[in-house]
Amino acid sequence: MPRYNPSIIEPKWQRYWEENKTFACPRLPTGPKYYVLDMFPYPSGEGLHVGHPEGYTATDIMARYARMKGKCVLHPMGWDAFGLPAEQHAKRTGEHPRTATYRNIANFRRQLKMIGFSYDWDREFATTDPDYFRWTQYIFLILYDTWYDPEQQRGRPISELPIPEEVAAEGEDAIERYRDEHRLAYQLEAPVNWCPALGTVLANEEVVGGVSERGGHPVIRIPLRQWMLRITAYADRLEKDLDLVDWPESIKTLQRNWIGRSVGAEVDFFIGTFWQKPGIPSRREYEGWCRDRELAGFPKKPDESCLRIFTTRPDTLFGATYMVIAPEHPFVDRLTLPEYREAVEAYREQAARKSDLDRTELSREKTGVFTGSYAINPVNGELIPIWIADYVLATYGTGAIMAVPAHDTRDFEFAKQYNLPIVPVVDPGDRPAVSREDVLAGKIAFVEDGVAINSGPYNGLPTAEFKKKITEDLARRGLGREAVNYRLRDWIFSRQHFWGEPFPILHELDDQGRPTGRVRPLSPEELPLDLPANMPFDAKHETPEPPLEKAPPEWLYVTRDGKRYKRETNTMPQWAGSCWYYLRFIDPKNDRALVDPELEKAWMPVDLYVGGAEHAVLHLLYARFWHKVLYDRGLVSTPEPFQKLVNQGMILGEMEYTGYQDESGAWVSEDDIEEIGEMRFVVKTTRKPVRPIKLRADQVEKRGDVFVLKENPQIRVDARAYKMSKSRGNVVNPDDIVREYGADSLRLYEMFMGPLESTKPWSMEGVHGVRGFLDRVWRMIVDERAEVAQVNPAVQDVEPTEEQNRVLHRTIKAVTEDVERMEFNTAIARMMEFVNFFLKQEVRPKKVMETFVLLLSPFAPHICEELWQLLGHTQTLAYEPWPEFDPELVRERQIEVPIQINGKLRGRIIVPPETDQETLAKLARAEPRIASLLEGKEIVKTIVVPGRLVNFVVK
Repeated sequence: MPRYNPSIIEPKWQRYWEENKTFACPRLPTGPKYYVLDMFPYPSGEGLHVGHPEGYTATDIMARYARMKGKCVLHPMGWDAFGLPAEQHAKRTGEHPRTATYRNIANFRRQLKMIGFSYDWDREFATTDPDYFRWTQYIFLILYDTWYDPEQQRGRPISELPIPEEVAAEGEDAIERYRDEHRLAYQLEAPVNWCPALGTVLANEEVVGGVSERGGHPVIRIPLRQWMLRITAYADRLEKDLDLVDWPESIKTLQRNWIGRSVGAEVDFFIGTFWQKPGIPSRREYEGWCRDRELAGFPKKPDESCLRIFTTRPDTLFGATYMVIAPEHPFVDRLTLPEYREAVEAYREQAARKSDLDRTELSREKTGVFTGSYAINPVNGELIPIWIADYVLATYGTGAIMAVPAHDTRDFEFAKQYNLPIVPVVDPGDRPAVSREDVLAGKIAFVEDGVAINSGPYNGLPTAEFKKKITEDLARRGLGREAVNYRLRDWIFSRQHFWGEPFPILHELDDQGRPTGRVRPLSPEELPLDLPANMPFDAKHETPEPPLEKAPPEWLYVTRDGKRYKRETNTMPQWAGSCWYYLRFIDPKNDRALVDPELEKAWMPVDLYVGGAEHAVLHLLYARFWHKVLYDRGLVSTPEPFQKLVNQGMILGEMEYTGYQDESGAWVSEDDIEEIGEMRFVVKTTRKPVRPIKLRADQVEKRGDVFVLKENPQIRVDARAYKMSKSRGNVVNPDDIVREYGADSLRLYEMFMGPLESTKPWSMEGVHGVRGFLDRVWRMIVDERAEVAQVNPAVQDVEPTEEQNRVLHRTIKAVTEDVERMEFNTAIARMMEFVNFFLKQEVRPKKVMETFVLLLSPFAPHICEELWQLLGHTQTLAYEPWPEFDPELVRERQIEVPIQINGKLRGRIIVPPETDQETLAKLARAEPRIASLLEGKEIVKTIVVPGRLVNFVVK
C-alpha cells in the first residue's frame, strides 16, 4: 500500500514552490490586492516552539484562500533581529551578536520553510541589514526634522516653525534652541531604569518589583541623557483614529487606556523666588505676581516662581491641603530646607531603586518626606506644605500634584499617614452606600461628584458646573486654564546597547573636546551609518556609559566644515526596526527611497495583521505614531497602517495532573488542599502536610467539569496547563512534530485546537487524531492496495448523486464562511464530516474529490498538492479558483415545523422550506394528533411563522 508519507511528500512540494517561485508577488497588484502580514519574529537561539506557528498558519490559510479567490497576495516574512537578548548572549559567550543573530535567522527560516508557509521569500530582510536600517535612520531624521502644529493637527518640517520675534532677536543659537524644544525627536536628561547586570536601560514594563523581568537583576533609577520621541503630540489622533480600523474592541480599549486622555485644568501654585521666612513665600511678591498674571495671562510655560499642576477636579482646589512633588523634580534642592536635607536625600536614594510601576502601585503603603517649604493655594491664598513622595512621577504630567485628601483615596491615605489636614469640599448628599456624616467629618474619601461646600463663592454649585466656572475664573486671573492631559508619556528612544541602530547624529565639540550642546544630523546621503566594523564586542561592559563610547576614534570622531564632532553613542531600541517594516516589504530592494510612492499607494494599508496580544499596546502604538508622522510628511498615503488586526491566543503546554497524598500515603482530594508556600501544601481542616504527586494522563479521567483518579473517583485531582518554558520542561519543538507526524498535521492541529483567539493546552493525543484524519483523506482518494500511488477505484469520472452533491455544496458553503470569519476549527470539523460521509460511498465522483482537495489545501497544502497531482493535474493548485456553492443545493429539501396549541408544543410536520403561511396552517390543522386536540374547540387566532412554527390560540 502506498500509504501517506509526509516525510517524502512535504520536502518534494517545498522544493517545487521554491524552485518555481510559486508565491512570488508581483511588484504591483495585478488584481484586487490582499496584504497579509505576521508580526515578524525575534530570531532567538532556541528556535521556534509550537506556539509560533499558530498565527503564521492562520495568515497562511488566509493568503492561500485569497489567491484562490483571485486576489493578488503580498505575504512576506522577515526578522526583528536587533535587541537585548542577542547582546546578553554575546556577554555570556563572547560571540559577536551579528554572528549569533544570523545563525538564528537561518534556523528560523529552515523551520518556517519546513512548515510550508507560502511567503514570498524574495522580500525577506532583517532589521540588522544595513540596507534596511539605513531607512530606519532616515525616518529618525524625518522625526528630528518635524514639529507638530496643534492648529493644523499635523506634523510639519521644522523649517516651517514660526519663530517668535523675541526669540529671533536673541540670535541664531536661541532660534536653534527654540526649534529643538519643538522637534519630535529631542534630547532630555531623564530618570531611567538602569540595570547594572544587564548593562542597559529598561522600559517600565520590563521592571517588576524593583528587579528586571529578564533574569531578576536589581534595577536603580538614575538620570541619563536620552533621545526622546514626542509621541504625546499625536495622542489625540492616536486615540481618535482607532475608529478607522477593524480591531478587537479589547485591543482598542487597551490602547485608549494607555493613551489615557483626561480633560481638566492646569493651575499654578506660587512658591516665589525669595522667602519671607525660610520656606515661606513672600506675600508682597505673591500679590505682585497675581497682578502680573491678570495682565499677561496664563503663560505657556511656568517660570521658577510657581509649581504647575494638572487636575481633572479643579472643583476641589479649596480642599487642597498640601502639595507633593516627585523625588526627581528639579525644584527639590531649592525647596528643601537644611534641617530636612538629610532625610530628603535618603528618601530620594530609596526612590531611585523603585520602578515607576512599583511607585504607583495603589495597594502599597504611601511614603514621603517634608521639604520644609510651602506654596500658596491660588483660590484662597492659604499656605500649604510641599512634600516629596515617590507616588508622584517626574515623567508624568508636571511632576507635581495638589493633594485633596478628602476626595482622593491615595491622598487620603498619605494624609492619614502623616497627620495632614483633611478638608471636605464636595457634599455627597443622600447618595446610597456613602456615609455623608463620615465624608463631612473627613473620615473617608469621597471621590465622586456632588455639591460644593467649604469653597467660598462657589458653595452650592454641582460639580460639573463648578469645574467650568472655576476654570474660567482662573483663566481670567491668569492662574490656570483648561487643559488636556495624557497618561501616555514621550517615548524614551535611547538604549545603552552595542547591538542596535546607531543614531545619525553628530555632537559638536569645542576646542577642549567638550560638547557644545549643538547637534548636527547626518545627511541622507551619508546613510547607512553602520556599527564600527573593527570594534570587538565587549562582553564585560556593565556601566551606564554606552558601549560605543569605546568605539575606534576613526568611527567616533568626524570633522565637518572645519568643526570636530563626536557621534551619538546611544543606539535605538528594538522597537525602531519593527515600527515600519510593513512598508519595506512592499519595496525591499529600493536603494533610492524607503518605499516607492506608487507601490505604497497600491499595497497599503495592511489588510490583515496577526500577532500576539502581548504587542497590543506598545508595538502597535509606536508603529501607528511613526506612520502618522510619515503620513503628515507625505511619505505614505493612509492615516493608519493596519486595517484589520487579529490576536492569536497562547498555546500552553500539555495538561499536567497532580494528586495529593498525606504522610500515610492516602489520597486527599484537591478541593481539600490549601497551598501555603511554593510547593508546600496542607489539608485545609487538619493543617497536616501533603505532598504533590505527578500523575499520568491514563491515571485520571474526566467527570463533568473536574478530573478524578481512575482508581478512586471520589478523589479530585488538580488539572491545569502551564505556559511553555524550558524550566518546566514542557516546550514542544515543531521539528519533533513534523518529523513524527508531518507539517500538515502540525498546521491542521493548531487550527483545530479551538478558536484562534483563545488560550489552549497542547495535546499530543490531539496531534495524533488530526494525523489520523489526513490518513483517511489519503485513503479516500488513493488506492491502498496498489503497489504505486494511484487513484482509488472508488474515485470515478461520474456525476455525483443528489445526496453527494448536497453534502459537497454544504461543505463548500460552511468552509468558505468559516474561513472568511477565521473560524478555522469549525471549518476543519466540516471537512472531517465530509470525509466520514464519502469514505462510506462506494463511488466517489472525481469532481467532488477535486473540489474537496481545493477546500483542504489552504490548511494542509502538501498532501493536497500531492492528491491534486494524482488526480491528473500537472500544475500547482495554489492558484486554482476557490470552489463556489450552489444556493439551491444547500437549501434543505424538507424542514420540520413545530405546532403549538396555546403556546405548548403538541406536534410537528415535515414540509418543504418554501411552504407559504396558508398552506402551512392547513397542513398543521390536518395533522392527525393536532386535529383531534382541536376538535370541539374554537380557534381564536392562528399564528404562522413560515419555516419556524404554527401556533393555534384556542378556547
